[in-house]
Amino acid sequence: MAAAVDYNGNPASTSSTGGWTSALFIIGVEMAERFAYYGITSNLISYLTGPLGESTAAGAANENTWSGAASSLALVGAFLADSWLGRYRTVLYSSFLAFLGLGMLTLSATLPSLKPPECTKIDSEIVSCPSPSTFQVGFFFFSLYLIALAHGGHKPCTQAFGADQFDTRDPAESASRSSFFNYWYFGVCTGTISAQLVLNYIQDNYGWALGFGIPFVAVGIALVAFLAGRKTYRYLPVATESPFVRIGQVCGASLKKRWRMHSTRFDDAKETRLPDESSQCGLLDHAEPHEISSQSNIKMSEEEVTSLARLFPLWSTCVVYAMVFAQPPTLFTKQGSTMERHIGSGFQIPAAALQSCISITTIAFLPIYDSFLVPFARKFTGRPSGLTMLQRIGTGILLSVLSTVLAALVEMRRLKVARDSGLVDRPDITVPMSIWWLAPQNILFGISDAFATVGLQEFFYDQVPDCLRSLGIALYLCIFGIGRFFSGFLISIIDRVTGGKENGWFANNLNKAHIDYFFWLLAGLGFASFVVYLRFAKSYVYKRKVR
Repeated sequence: MAAAVDYNGNPASTSSTGGWTSALFIIGVEMAERFAYYGITSNLISYLTGPLGESTAAGAANENTWSGAASSLALVGAFLADSWLGRYRTVLYSSFLAFLGLGMLTLSATLPSLKPPECTKIDSEIVSCPSPSTFQVGFFFFSLYLIALAHGGHKPCTQAFGADQFDTRDPAESASRSSFFNYWYFGVCTGTISAQLVLNYIQDNYGWALGFGIPFVAVGIALVAFLAGRKTYRYLPVATESPFVRIGQVCGASLKKRWRMHSTRFDDAKETRLPDESSQCGLLDHAEPHEISSQSNIKMSEEEVTSLARLFPLWSTCVVYAMVFAQPPTLFTKQGSTMERHIGSGFQIPAAALQSCISITTIAFLPIYDSFLVPFARKFTGRPSGLTMLQRIGTGILLSVLSTVLAALVEMRRLKVARDSGLVDRPDITVPMSIWWLAPQNILFGISDAFATVGLQEFFYDQVPDCLRSLGIALYLCIFGIGRFFSGFLISIIDRVTGGKENGWFANNLNKAHIDYFFWLLAGLGFASFVVYLRFAKSYVYKRKVR
């Protein structure tokens, strides 16, 4: 890895830098970040509709908006890393920002002047719940969005920085890098499951101060460990000319040329020719070499812009999948909060903990996919990978539609049990239906995740130019960001149209609500987007590999 340097700026030594020693430091900081992020997002709706006193619809919309912002800000992180800061400094600054945001979040649930006032109870029954002040709500959301900003810088860079620690030109290190991605995903899922099983229980039973404080401490320890490994890392210098600048030059020059052509109204067919068929973005044909830094740069930049433009149709059809992906930490959790959650006589499962079924299923299914499904599919397709990347993604999208259908059917049964038990007007009493009814929809979604989410990661990493790999990961993350924004927007609109928090689809009393209608709507949208996805996937031509 000739381009890599050590902490002092000297050529990196393979004996003293990089490898598994460095990678483990980086995996550790990612595990802590996942632990903190899912410790918040998996149970955030319970805090929003509990201490903050928001309605079900407002809580779901705010959770979706925050998660959407966290994923969409990955574009900012990718830009900073590839154009200015480099991956190490982007991860470092993002980790510090996360530490700061989690500290403020912990204070918002600890200090009397910052935390929402507690409800008044008489004989264990809630009599009144004072609303939090504007300052308290503002401080909480400011802390929350600091964490979202940190997530945006952290997510697209940490995995790439870990992979930078292995030189693919060395056979031994190349094999280690393949193993790195396996251990990386194991670390991510370990942090996620720990948050969903441990932190959610602590938040429900021991309070939010401790529930927010533990991630704060975990990220602080990980930040110290990440800094401790700084002299072992290999650093790839930031390119002297940002690929984002080159892309901007091409687009700017193309628009400028097109404007000139229209304003001068030339009739010469040579001037007004159609774009060359080899250019998959007609805009690019209007760029002139002298308007960009060099002839070689325009050729490279045209390829970069064209490769990104080709991804957009497929990117857009995956947004509905991301809308479905937004439901486990919001409406699936609200479903579970109304149901029987006891194991034995004393232990009660946190409603958000059932989301761990998704991560556990994904971890368990991936070896099955590699060991059984790939060889089986290979017999029919003749491809080493069994399925193409787009076939894998499409399978996951279809499974997510089936998961949503299952969620709608379970919700219809829950409402029937509530009616039969005379609990329609008694939301304070648990519906006599086990929370384990929600397990199948979460398990099916975990299998969908193993197909679609992992496939999307590979597709957007593989199909962008090498110099835009951080941007490729950011585009993948933005699918989930935009999907969550759309989910929150759709919930807000439907809530207004159908009657609000008293009688609407998302009424605060879920025994009167109809989130089953929303699940059916998502299933319909998901199937429609799947059909459109098939059309685009069928015509897509994969990037040719340079050997």
